[in-house]
Amino acid sequence: MSAAVVILAAGSGTRVGADVNKVLLPLDGIPVLAHSVRTVLGLAGVDPVVLVCRPGEEDEVAAAVGEHLGGRDVLLVPGGTTRHDSEQAALAVLASRIEAGEIDVVVIHDGARALAPASLFERVVAVAREAGGAVPTVQLTGLLARDPADRLPAGELVGVQTPQAFRAEPLLAAYRSARRDGFEGTDTAACMERYRPDVAIVPVPAGPGNLKITYAEDLDAASRLRG
Repeated sequence: MSAAVVILAAGSGTRVGADVNKVLLPLDGIPVLAHSVRTVLGLAGVDPVVLVCRPGEEDEVAAAVGEHLGGRDVLLVPGGTTRHDSEQAALAVLASRIEAGEIDVVVIHDGARALAPASLFERVVAVAREAGGAVPTVQLTGLLARDPADRLPAGELVGVQTPQAFRAEPLLAAYRSARRDGFEGTDTAACMERYRPDVAIVPVPAGPGNLKITYAEDLDAASRLRG
């Protein structure tokens, strides 16, 4: 069996100040999205790789990653209007192989996190195979409540990142239940927590270096981190 990796690339460039999808912007000479694609294609035991793009951007995304595939194939799938819709679209493509037992783990990754290292993908896959689910986390410090009357939850607070990995069959079942109910989660883990509370979700320490490119200055920050 193999792990499937889904890379979400159906966002926009609004907050980064661009008139194109931010994952198509250059980072050290190649598109942001191509960094994640190259990392994933270098992993052992990964098949297939699914790229989820905005409808109508298939040609642009194909052009952005084409020369970085190294002769490998990826599946290009049009996504939806929300992150959850895009995840649903990817799982629909993978469903038959999951049901046949060919894929045991599915990894969902945000294409805007171009610096996620191969070792992080490998760790979340290994943890998901053992425990059921894995999400990268980073400790949050210096937080203030918006309302001074509110209190932040006690204990250590962490931010959740991607790649998130889950055993394939429970993940597919959770998203089918979500579609039936019209539920949309903020990320993969949110859907699993709602529909498959029996599946453990284990935090995997990552770090601030797993930067998500959201604003224009993040491109410069990502370039410095790569250097």
